[in-house]
Amino acid sequence: MHMKMFFLLFFFALPFVMADLQVGFYKPTCPQAESIVRQVVQNEFTGDRSITAALLRMHFHDCFVSGCDASILIDSTNKKPSEKEAGPNQTVRGYEVIDKAKKRLEDACPSTVSCADIITLAVRDAVALAGGPNYTVATGRRDGLESSPSKVILPGPEISVSGALQMFSAKGMTGNEMVTLLGAHTVGVAHCFFFNDRLSSPDPTMDPALVAKLKKTCAGNDEATAFLDQSRTPFTIDNQYYKQILLRRGILQIDQELALDNSTSRIVSGFASNGIGFRQSFAKAMIKLGNLQVLVGKAGEIRNNCRAFNLANRKAAN
Repeated sequence: MHMKMFFLLFFFALPFVMADLQVGFYKPTCPQAESIVRQVVQNEFTGDRSITAALLRMHFHDCFVSGCDASILIDSTNKKPSEKEAGPNQTVRGYEVIDKAKKRLEDACPSTVSCADIITLAVRDAVALAGGPNYTVATGRRDGLESSPSKVILPGPEISVSGALQMFSAKGMTGNEMVTLLGAHTVGVAHCFFFNDRLSSPDPTMDPALVAKLKKTCAGNDEATAFLDQSRTPFTIDNQYYKQILLRRGILQIDQELALDNSTSRIVSGFASNGIGFRQSFAKAMIKLGNLQVLVGKAGEIRNNCRAFNLANRKAAN
């Protein structure tokens, strides 16, 4: 049985420091670090534009659990399951992109660039390639030493707006930032099992024409997918998502509720009418997301392989 859990040009002047993270952190030790990540993401995006949505989802699922520490990348072992085993992470993908970047970085600068920074940089680059804002990322994150499925608690597709606000607030995020980050649904897809219940007994908040279309898409196949943005730009980061949910064309319950709830409807309308405002807010929210509970200094480690703790810490973990 599928667990119905989901998840889910703005510049800053240099130098820019956020907490103990710093723009250009790797310039002294691995000056080509950011260009290596960018090249890997560019190559992947050229062949698969959906990689932007995949990396956005990975980033959110990583940062929203125990902070941006790359704990989502750890593979399970016979002795210990990792976050990858949790229901919400069963459909997370894009790990191979991080692996490719890590391999190239280890060849160029061994034991220097963290997997947590690779994810954050890769997402930044994928967003820009998909037409979204090009924002500056401060680096210096360290990789975490724990990855447990029991800690994976994320907003589900059927969560109420008030419930989602509580979860985001617990992470220090505002309601505006929550609505902004859900705007990442302007790219990507959802499997039918995430929203079939809205079709079986047609949800009155969903456009009847969309209900009919999705019934054909999902007929007899829970694994089929539908674009979360039903406009003509499902691979582009723009404000079409907000326009669509105002037309009652939100695929997931939480998406549609954003346009209907009094606490968020005004924000949705604002973004729907102001694409530049959305881009600026999206850049700021992504920067804030990427700085949640980061490990810096001597905390954590710099993994040699993003899928496994380093040997000494692996022994301690087991």
